[in-house]
Amino acid sequence: MNIYVGSLHFKMSEAELREVFEEYGEVSSAKIIIDKYSGKSKGFGFVEMPNDAEAKKAIEELNGAEVSGRKIIVNESIERTERRSNFRDNDRRGGDGPRRDYR
Repeated sequence: MNIYVGSLHFKMSEAELREVFEEYGEVSSAKIIIDKYSGKSKGFGFVEMPNDAEAKKAIEELNGAEVSGRKIIVNESIERTERRSNFRDNDRRGGDGPRRDYR
């Protein structure tokens, strides 16, 4: 299961992120997203855990937990393509919705 982890301390390393989740089971990968221009952490990342039961327990117990002085956000990651298509499907205006003229 792929897990989204947000509100991370900007100095947290991938090794530290992995350690936090290894308390709940096997971790396949831990990745912190880095800004390509500044080279600094964007404050979120992803953890992959092969065992869904262990992953769900980690999500349940770590969401809202304090790690490195910050309350982290932890939930199941939604695939990017699914999230984008769902966003478009939920936009019911479809170009025919109410319009406001701000002239």
